[in-house]
Amino acid sequence: MGKDINSAICEFITKEWIDPFLSKGGTQVEFADHHNILESTVRKIKSKSNYRIPVETLFKICQEKRLDISDFFKAVEKMFPNLKSHN
Repeated sequence: MGKDINSAICEFITKEWIDPFLSKGGTQVEFADHHNILESTVRKIKSKSNYRIPVETLFKICQEKRLDISDFFKAVEKMFPNLKSHN
């Protein structure tokens, strides 16, 4: 069975960006500040509750990463080739 797109997006952001930032001594507040989002949003992304990240939030994070949103989705699809839509 494929992974839900919302879970995939949050897991990608957590594994690829948040966890490495934290492992280098950064905090969730600092990650949020560096990416123009709220710390509570970082907590929601990291949670396993199938957070539905707003497009605006995703766009802000990608802008700070200097990553086109289309390239972001390509990277998510590469990490999770069996994505499925949420019904």
